[in-house]
Amino acid sequence: MNEFEVAREAVESVPKGLFVSGSWRDAEAGGAFAVEDPATGKALCSVADATPADGMAALEAAVAAQDSWAATAPRERGEVLRRAHELLLARREEFAALMTAEMGKPITESLGEVAYAAEFFRWFAEEAVRIGGDYAVAPDGGSRFLVMRRPVGPSLLVTPWNFPMAMGTRKIGPAVAAGCTMVLKPAEQTPLSALALADVLREAGLPDGVLNVVPTSTPGPLVEPLLRDGRIRKLSFTGSTAVGRLLLGQCAGQVLRVSLELGGNAPFIVFADADLDAAVEGAMLAKMRNIGEACTAANRFYAEAPIAEEFTRRLAERMGGLTIGPGLDPGTQVGPLIDEAGRQKVAALVDDAVSRGATVRTGGSAAAGPGYFYPPTVLSGVPADARMRHEEIFGPVAPVTVFDTEDQALAWANDTEYGLVAYVYTRDLDRALRVSEALQTGMVGLNRGVVSNPAAPFGGVKHSGLGREGGKVGIEEFLETKYIAMN
Repeated sequence: MNEFEVAREAVESVPKGLFVSGSWRDAEAGGAFAVEDPATGKALCSVADATPADGMAALEAAVAAQDSWAATAPRERGEVLRRAHELLLARREEFAALMTAEMGKPITESLGEVAYAAEFFRWFAEEAVRIGGDYAVAPDGGSRFLVMRRPVGPSLLVTPWNFPMAMGTRKIGPAVAAGCTMVLKPAEQTPLSALALADVLREAGLPDGVLNVVPTSTPGPLVEPLLRDGRIRKLSFTGSTAVGRLLLGQCAGQVLRVSLELGGNAPFIVFADADLDAAVEGAMLAKMRNIGEACTAANRFYAEAPIAEEFTRRLAERMGGLTIGPGLDPGTQVGPLIDEAGRQKVAALVDDAVSRGATVRTGGSAAAGPGYFYPPTVLSGVPADARMRHEEIFGPVAPVTVFDTEDQALAWANDTEYGLVAYVYTRDLDRALRVSEALQTGMVGLNRGVVSNPAAPFGGVKHSGLGREGGKVGIEEFLETKYIAMN
């Protein structure tokens, strides 16, 4: 079968209901909403549309399962994740086609995401048996300290559409390993990947009620009552900064544990002493991964004056040569954006920059339909007052600005409310460390265009979020520390 046939079968075979207490069921009101193919603008299928009552039923299931799941042996929890890791890889082609069908990214990238998603299950399978504690004698010798780690409890996981499978496993993995039950609310644009994950975990032996999945077309009315209920003890959210701020406020009343992975405005700095071939290659990865629809995407390019024109020319040549088309076509390198609103936002940011004096080096105008395509675009001479210097683009657009000094580059790079990731290219070791330390971000790609790795702590500072996902600290977000004082 070709990729289009694999995707059609995958869409047909994935469950379309709500997953509550280990069973597939219709929404209480019997409603459903359409899942759209962004390459055509047409509906792929419909899935059950959860109501607030369905959300509460999912919470009831999670609460009922919490004590028994927390008491499950760590090795057993890890084995569930290990089996899920193997099942994901065994069905890699099917799940990749499913993801591309509902999200639009090229099939080669979807194949990579399935492998990346599976790796979170493997990583946290190993972390499940490494949850530590402590025993110590008090400094005065009069008592003993016993410190243990316990699961935080039922958790609400809210995932985005741009990495629909990997963002699911990045949250589910540590929650399962820590002994937490979950209610997962996937993005309404891409619920199929989350429903497929639920089916995989069911097959892997995850007990009923530990994971509950409630797709909905109206997330606000479903999520808010869960956060205000008091039995949810943890929120893990990946999405926009605006929504993150709103959810953080809703969590305050019950003083919930919160992890937020929010927006980004990543600077990509190229110094004159950089390996220019490596810098262009890194720029392609940092900008074009996931069609630019990533919080880690390079959003602002700063090139030092002596190499700025050559860097811009090479980048425009590379980006202008990419093949645009449906993601399921194996020859496609640039798929559609997620929806028309996303495409209109990208077009508006480009038009704004051009109206303020930026020069289009390649691309610059929306492609004809059907589908939500926008061509890879490089702009030079982007002024400081252009909106794209301050707003997240979330599309295949690279604005290049020339800088003269290291201090100027750092000042521009840090001039944002966001602080997720930055990229730096230089062959000067002193500068590399100096600039990396001065950048106000949670992550730095040093001579590297990709930073994400399940074994590393992912997260930002300032308005880019709270907490970290992945790495050794990822499981700690789902654990509480309990101290027992003993004579």
